[in-house]
Amino acid sequence: MAALLQIRDLKINFGATEAVRGVSLEVDEGEVLGLVGESGSGKSATALAIPGLLPPTAKVSGQMLWSGDNKQQGTIDLLRETPNELRKLRGRSIAMIFQEPMTALNPVMTIGRQVAECAEAHAKSFTRRESKRRAMEALEEVAIPAVERRFNDYPHQFSGGQRQRILIAIALINKPRLLIADEPTTALDVTVQSQILALLGKLQREHGLAMLFISHDLAVVGEVASRVAVMRAGQIVETGAVSDVLTRPKHTYTRELLAAVPTLRTDRTKPLAMVQNATA
Repeated sequence: MAALLQIRDLKINFGATEAVRGVSLEVDEGEVLGLVGESGSGKSATALAIPGLLPPTAKVSGQMLWSGDNKQQGTIDLLRETPNELRKLRGRSIAMIFQEPMTALNPVMTIGRQVAECAEAHAKSFTRRESKRRAMEALEEVAIPAVERRFNDYPHQFSGGQRQRILIAIALINKPRLLIADEPTTALDVTVQSQILALLGKLQREHGLAMLFISHDLAVVGEVASRVAVMRAGQIVETGAVSDVLTRPKHTYTRELLAAVPTLRTDRTKPLAMVQNATA
C-alpha cells in the first residue's frame, strides 16, 4: 500500500530543549497507525508539526513528505510549504481532533455554526443553506441526537462525549485523507471512551481514512490501530504490528509501559510498575 505521509528524521527544538529527536514514521493510505508513549515523550509535538500548528518558537527540521493530494504534482514536503499553502491543506486534506473538546470548541459560537464554518472555509461557493445542510449531515453521522433541534445549542449544553463527537464531525466534514487523533478519549469515562473508539473505527472504515492515533494508553491503541510506534524522550524506540508489540515487545521501555497498565488481575496491594529511563 502506498505511503500517504512519510516523516523522515524529524527534529523539533524549543530553545535548548529537544522535544523530538530524529523521528521517522510512515502512514499508509487507509492505515491506522498508533503513536504511543508517556506524557512529554513528543507525541503531540510530532502531530502538530504535520499540519503546521507548532508555535513560532519551535525550530523544526527534517522532511514530511505528503502525497495525498494532486498526484500529478507528486509528493510535497509539508515543512517547506508556505503558511498559505498549509492553510489550504488543514481541515481539507489533513484534519485533527484535539485532546480536550471543551477548550477546542468556541464557547460563544453555536455548534452548528462551528461545523458549518469548516465546510465554508474550503468551499467559498457554499451558501449558508448548503453549509448548514452539510453540517447537519456531519453531526448526524457522528450520532448527535435531535440535530435539527440542537443545531443552535452551545458547547456547554452538551456532554463531554457529545462534544468529542462534534469535534469529529468538524474534522471529517471535508472528507480528509488523513485524520490525526491526539488523545481523543483522554478526558472521557471508560464507557464513553469505548463509544468514541467504536465511532472512530466505523468512520475510518467507511471513509477509507488514514489515521494517526495518539495515546499514552497501549490498550486503547490496541483497539483501533493495526500498527504501532512507541515513543520515548522524543525518539521512536519500537515499531511493529499491534499484535506483535503488545504480546512480544522487544524494547525494555515497551515492556515497562505494558507492565504499568492495571488489569483485573493486578494486585492492588502493590504499587504499579514504574516506567524507568529504559534503554534497549
